[in-house]
Amino acid sequence: MKLKKNRTELPEYVRFRDLIAEVQVRTVLQHAWAEIEHDIQYHLAETIPAAIRRRFMTLAGLLEIADREFQAIQDADEQFRAAARKSVQLGKLGEVEVSPDALKAYLDQKLGSDSRISDWSYEWTVRILLRLGFTNLQQVEDCISGYDDDRISRAVWGSRQGQLTRFEGLLLAGMGEAFIRNHLWSNQDWFVRNEEQRLKRLAENGIKVGNYQPISAGAPR
Repeated sequence: MKLKKNRTELPEYVRFRDLIAEVQVRTVLQHAWAEIEHDIQYHLAETIPAAIRRRFMTLAGLLEIADREFQAIQDADEQFRAAARKSVQLGKLGEVEVSPDALKAYLDQKLGSDSRISDWSYEWTVRILLRLGFTNLQQVEDCISGYDDDRISRAVWGSRQGQLTRFEGLLLAGMGEAFIRNHLWSNQDWFVRNEEQRLKRLAENGIKVGNYQPISAGAPR
């Protein structure tokens, strides 16, 4: 590649007018292979024992397979994400595994999007859902269906909170004590006290607390 004519007409780029550069693009594995190949094949090609050369070529094949597999995994992951988002749009929630990307698509659709929330926050929320026994989004929908997220938010926190906080309030209302008992922080006294106070606020505001538990958790719904 080379600089365009209008760029080389500028004084600071005149000296690069006739420069032609080459850019090599390769994966991390390809780069590692190139470094090894340079050190072994280029410098010691005539002195490498036959047994070492055979192992070297075997490794080359393995790296090529690994490189292709990494790309295939990345492609499959993107296809999985796209399929999950499509299933959420179509309401086929039973087909959607609980994952950060799928949860975001579901909550954006159900509670409204919230650009303030980081990817890490969705990942953390998925960890909580998995700990609570949820495996697909239909279970999540069954748990929180019928509850008003705005009403719960104002009853528990006194104002309308962000998307994930409102979602937490919905889970608490839908699961009741099971939410506290099976949560990642169930062994933290401060967490238990806070959630029990929130359950009281729900009751005081006339919000019926459920006892939903995902079937996968082995408990009655």
